[in-house]
Amino acid sequence: QVQLVESGGGLVQAGGSLRLSCAASGRTFSSYAMGWFRQAPGKEREFVAATNWSGGNRYYADSVKGRCTISRDNAKNTVYLQMNSLKPEDTAVYYCAATLLPMATTESHYAYWGQGTQVTVSS
Repeated sequence: QVQLVESGGGLVQAGGSLRLSCAASGRTFSSYAMGWFRQAPGKEREFVAATNWSGGNRYYADSVKGRCTISRDNAKNTVYLQMNSLKPEDTAVYYCAATLLPMATTESHYAYWGQGTQVTVSS
């Protein structure tokens, strides 16, 4: 089992940047592929980005491609989401998640979730 704790959210103006972090504890972090999801008010949770165990493979939702970068540091048991050129429509609670699958973009394929961190982008 793995426990996940997100941080780094906050209030930022449109066009700004934020770096989210997700610290993992428990079983070997490098055993897991990691993903970021988000949920805006009144909407379903949606996929944002995912990376495999090494960080060598990455996949992004079209809505964030070119603006976000997912990375991980297995020595620090941490996965990151660098978000640039933020837009008001990026406002959401951002969650990190872990899966033992090689990589996944579907919410149901992730077994472990953090509590989320709020990102608010003002126009």
